[in-house]
Amino acid sequence: MPRRKGLTQGRKITLKIAKKSMKITVDGKRRLDLSNMGIAAFPRCILKLTDIEEIDLSRNMIKKIPEFINKFPKLRYLDFHTNKIERIPETLCQLELLYYLDLSNNKLTTDGLPVELTQLKNLRVLNLGLNSVEMIPTTIGTLKELKELGLFDNRITYMPEKITKLPKLKNLNVRRNPFTTPQVPVEPIDTIDRIENLFLARRDMLCRPCLKKCLREREKWSKVMHIAELEEEPDFTGLITPNSVAKQDEASWRIND
Repeated sequence: MPRRKGLTQGRKITLKIAKKSMKITVDGKRRLDLSNMGIAAFPRCILKLTDIEEIDLSRNMIKKIPEFINKFPKLRYLDFHTNKIERIPETLCQLELLYYLDLSNNKLTTDGLPVELTQLKNLRVLNLGLNSVEMIPTTIGTLKELKELGLFDNRITYMPEKITKLPKLKNLNVRRNPFTTPQVPVEPIDTIDRIENLFLARRDMLCRPCLKKCLREREKWSKVMHIAELEEEPDFTGLITPNSVAKQDEASWRIND
């Protein structure tokens, strides 16, 4: 039995849908939110919206970031987490204003990371967690403005010292990697003990792999802290979260230029 067209090609996004998905952030930036919409390919129609400053295409089925991504010169925020992306195109590295890039929970490997990443001089947050990266290019160590780097749940066996010594790096998450060298920091910089980086997300908004990992982490830390498990699960409905479900009150978690 042939598959239905909608299941193989994903949802088609028209310019009309895209315009309806446009929002103005609290700091006056134009944000296009097309997250969790069953999209299988980057919507070409948004080329007519080249003044966009933020794009959220997380939790879709996108396999490829198009070469024309550099046609959005004002982009400062780009979220592709939880898709099926295998490589970062070199043209993405031409986005000089980009400060936030989330490509976690995709299918990236080392071969999919271009050396041109060094061009992202303003990048402050880079999340490559939950991929299949075997080796981190030392070129990432040239990103002097980088403050947060997520490399958790990959296949990394070696961490270049040049990266761990980035001057502004505050949060480095390298958990659950098969390190085989003594050069890995014994106590990597992490966010677990920084209350300003503790975020709450509704359980029903997490993808299955993320939910499983959250549950494992909660169980582990409950044992460490000897905290008895609550009889009822707390209700976090209504809290603003620093991901694609955040709506209007992003000011509390956004990075200040």
